[in-house]
Amino acid sequence: MTVREILRMGDPRLRRIAEPVSEFGTAQLQALLADMRDTMIAANGAGLAAPQIGVNLQVVIFGTGKVSPRYPQEAPIPPTVLINPVIQAQGDQESLGWEGCLSVPGLRGQVPRFSQVRYQGFDEHGQAIDRVVEGFHARVVQHECDHLLGVLYPQRMRDFSQFGYTDILFPELAAAPSDDD
Repeated sequence: MTVREILRMGDPRLRRIAEPVSEFGTAQLQALLADMRDTMIAANGAGLAAPQIGVNLQVVIFGTGKVSPRYPQEAPIPPTVLINPVIQAQGDQESLGWEGCLSVPGLRGQVPRFSQVRYQGFDEHGQAIDRVVEGFHARVVQHECDHLLGVLYPQRMRDFSQFGYTDILFPELAAAPSDDD
């Protein structure tokens, strides 16, 4: 399909609350998902939310089924389309982890996230999804769904001494693209 422009931090469209999807299996939804996949892959991302390409809908995709070159130490996440998501923390335990974002290019920060979450929603055909996940998978889901609330990861950070340019913080990754969800 089409690689779309990714909005960057500061664009007011990234601050909107996304609208729920009301119709599944439509040609428009399939085209959006194809554009999102192409855009995420071209940008070497681990996930992408529709608001990041200017579409104000509650749609996120994440995972590629293989190790991310930007997060080589993390286990692969299965490719997932998640529409109209609801996330619930499974306990109070949080963990800190490095995050980047295609809308905040070239930077990474330590972000606290719930260690385990349950996410529910629908796939592109309207079939229910209900999963309990932990670790990197839980982090990615929370990050992507934050975009649907108009939140970027720096707003979740508590310690800005742990925020900087990816190529300085992680020189071993400098050969790969510097932006990543």
